[in-house]
Amino acid sequence: MRNYLEFEKGLAEIEGKAEELRAMARQNPEMDVEDEAKALDAKAETLLGELYGGLTPWRKCQVARHPDRPHCKDYIDALFQEYTPLAGDRNFADDHAVMGGLARFNDQPVVVIGHEKGHDTKTRIERNFGMARPEGYRKAARLMDLADRFKLPVITIVDTQGAYPGKGAEERGQSEAIARATEKCLQIGVPLVAVIIGEGGSGGAVAFAASDRLAMLEHSVYSVISPEGCAAILWKDSEKMREAAEALRLTAQDLEKLSIADMVIPEPMGGAHRDREAAISSVGEAIQDMLSDLEAGDGAALVSARRQRFLDLGKTPLAI
Repeated sequence: MRNYLEFEKGLAEIEGKAEELRAMARQNPEMDVEDEAKALDAKAETLLGELYGGLTPWRKCQVARHPDRPHCKDYIDALFQEYTPLAGDRNFADDHAVMGGLARFNDQPVVVIGHEKGHDTKTRIERNFGMARPEGYRKAARLMDLADRFKLPVITIVDTQGAYPGKGAEERGQSEAIARATEKCLQIGVPLVAVIIGEGGSGGAVAFAASDRLAMLEHSVYSVISPEGCAAILWKDSEKMREAAEALRLTAQDLEKLSIADMVIPEPMGGAHRDREAAISSVGEAIQDMLSDLEAGDGAALVSARRQRFLDLGKTPLAI
């Protein structure tokens, strides 16, 4: 059964009526309802185009958080071969919110790292809804070190509302772990490409996305704080999240204009969750394009260019 977002209620009613007609026809083969069902399909398609043709930043946040969007594990299973997971930070524990290991991408050996949110209640709890603890970031830094040692490109898949803010995480050095992972991104002498597939929240996302190239899915978001958190701080009212989403400039389109994102990956009409295979395929093509663009660079040049990329951010204000 398809999950619908709040602003898709009208679409849900139309598609639901079309399915009801077809269900009645399956029960009674003598009924001829296909013309009516097709008319409803056409109406739904038109409405879908209208809804997704002009999404507000807040609605893009909702789409980015849709529970049926492909998650990190889906991309790894579909795009990578011979994936061998590597666990643990060699210090405290293994964080299931971060998955990573050795793999082949289009027959090229790589290290892949990403946030995994889970797809049902059990796996979401196991993965802590994609919110990594310090050991997750330390595991990521360890895998980047491994990639640097063996000269393997690093591919990161970002999808988190932010690092886990719990007491235990803070006691084990959450901010230090995020800083070390971000520092490691800037130090490794191998190509590092990142894709934001849903939410890119706060330092928990930056720790994976301080990369040579950054791509974002069309309806993904990337921000220093969630709209709800921003609204609670600035307006003392989390219900002002729509205004906050506008002010944060967190959409892929805004961030491409600001030169933070290098590429916006088109999604199927209605979002990645409506055609998961097409969305995953588009991400694979984007990763290949970014890696191909970096093949000629040596280690020192990559590190220098990566550092300069971030030093240059914000030098030229853009009116957006």
